[in-house]
Amino acid sequence: MNTEIILKPVKIVELFKVLNVVPDNLDKIRARELWEETDQGSGSVVAVLDSGIQVDHPSLKDNVIDGYNFTDDDEGNPIIYQDYLGHGTHVAGIIAAIDNGRGITGVAPKSKLLILKVINHKGRGSFENLIQAIMYAVAWTGPNGEKVNIMNMSLGSPEPHEELYKAIKYARSKGILLVAAAGNEGDGESDTIEISYPGFYKEVVQVGSISETETPSKFSNTNVNLDFVGPGENILSAHLNSNYVELTGTSMAAPFVAGAAALIIKMVNRSRPHLIPMYVYEYLLSHALPLENFSINQVGNGFIQLK
Repeated sequence: MNTEIILKPVKIVELFKVLNVVPDNLDKIRARELWEETDQGSGSVVAVLDSGIQVDHPSLKDNVIDGYNFTDDDEGNPIIYQDYLGHGTHVAGIIAAIDNGRGITGVAPKSKLLILKVINHKGRGSFENLIQAIMYAVAWTGPNGEKVNIMNMSLGSPEPHEELYKAIKYARSKGILLVAAAGNEGDGESDTIEISYPGFYKEVVQVGSISETETPSKFSNTNVNLDFVGPGENILSAHLNSNYVELTGTSMAAPFVAGAAALIIKMVNRSRPHLIPMYVYEYLLSHALPLENFSINQVGNGFIQLK
């Protein structure tokens, strides 16, 4: 069985030292319209299972609450979860970059990030590390009693894995919403199926990518379990060396949903924690913009909207 997870290198579209144009994706998903009501996600904790983070990035450093390294990078030192790819830093920025006047802001800029590094500097990881990270996230408690509300997994493998599935179900039973990228193996055809795990598991919110003109991205995996689509092409976010770059992929679409969930979770009934993922999903479902010209295999329940 293939037990390896591989992050395919994502092409850097453009590198920005100074930003002159503010991206409009937050307005496309109507995120700012919930900021006042949800205090921009304050109190929500999103676990980012990825390649780590640039810990001192000016747009991110204030929102990193904790982290752990599950890879062999830095001789396996668990407290060094530095990002050497830029992928995890970019994903984290989409979720929770602070509004510091530099031009990018996350969907939930007051939420906190638990950085769980499961992908090494070569872009490789294992199911075993991913399982460990999921279980760590469930058990984690922050300095003020915080718990993980959401997990973002912008990664995947074509092979299912029974122990991973058990961990996924366990995390969801504890009230954690799990979000994953659909994968970038698509061929642009709606009737061919491409599957990536953990996204394909029904307990996970599987997110595909749409273009700036709200059409399905050619590379985005299509399958019957696709839940929603989010912006995934030419997405501007944080990157290594305190820079900002545009990247493309379903890896970028998933954190828009994770960030959205960090806002929504502030508004749902939290008296029964194990039902929180269902309440958040219902909110996403009731507000999604149907893209009726396309197959549900391509767009799922539609383009996420927060209002």
